Amino acid sequence: MENSSKITLTELLHRFDIDSEKILKVATVYPFRISAYYAGLIKAPFDPIWRQSVPSPEELYDTVQLADPLDEVRLSPVPGLIHRYPDRAVLLVSNYCATYCRFCMRKRQVGCPMGKTDLSAALDYIASTPELHDIILSGGDPLMLDDEQLHNILSALRKIPHLDIIRIGSRMPVTDPSRITLKLCKMLAEHHPIYLNTHFNHPMELTTEAEKVCCMLSDHGITLGNQTVLLKGVNDNSKTLHQLFAGLLRFRVRPYYLHQMDLVRGTAHFRTPLEKGRELIGGLRGKISGMAIPHFVVDLPGGKGKVPILPDTLHRGGNDWLIKTYSGELVKYKDPA
Repeated sequence: MENSSKITLTELLHRFDIDSEKILKVATVYPFRISAYYAGLIKAPFDPIWRQSVPSPEELYDTVQLADPLDEVRLSPVPGLIHRYPDRAVLLVSNYCATYCRFCMRKRQVGCPMGKTDLSAALDYIASTPELHDIILSGGDPLMLDDEQLHNILSALRKIPHLDIIRIGSRMPVTDPSRITLKLCKMLAEHHPIYLNTHFNHPMELTTEAEKVCCMLSDHGITLGNQTVLLKGVNDNSKTLHQLFAGLLRFRVRPYYLHQMDLVRGTAHFRTPLEKGRELIGGLRGKISGMAIPHFVVDLPGGKGKVPILPDTLHRGGNDWLIKTYSGELVKYKDPA
């Protein structure tokens, strides 16, 4: 589905008078796409929006990391489904997005033709696996489907009696707010409980248009969360994260995860040390509402799952802990036997 107008890479580079040869070469390996709306947020070359969306020659320097470090292919019992945790699974319903993020965890496949989509085997698997209670629609971006296609998938899922929760992972509120219409919100509300996790990474994305559609989704009972990726040169400082997370609460979006960069080939230039994320989360404590502080998590290689990395907690052995407060004070804490 073509939800919005988009501009070509050549047009974007010409707009900012950037030499295109090396960048166009990257796009032949890792596809490029940007919505006209998101391109309009770029203020200058290499600003936070540019770095997230415009190919960089650095993507081709990274040849050591794996294309699929999270072992999604191995964890796919049928086409279009990833079953990693016992009680939940990811249903891949689209291979396209309004804008292709340069740090995408599925960089190996998003934007590449996937052939005719047939979800029947995946739906049969979900129906025959009673321990599954939670399904996440992902891709690509599920909202690249039109309303009717999405309605049909949600209806099929809601016919499965053991399925309680449906989540949608979509960056449309960030990259193409015009896709979020009143008609879409009403349709989604027919399938409650529906949760939508979106993907704001920088305060420049907190626009009036984005706020409007986030509030419209909330008004229709759709619970919104946000998953931010910690990106070098984009948001790896406390001031940026403070502005972002506080702004999300104003949009009625709960900061949910701050992700350490996955070990995906072509993304190494975005990576920060693991300790950096731990320090940033620790630095927010006491300076911003606790509701605005997400979990800092690393998605372990080999499909081992997401694990929170906690700030300032030291286990000294036995029942003794040493815990640092938001003000930096070290407090001894004895866990009762």
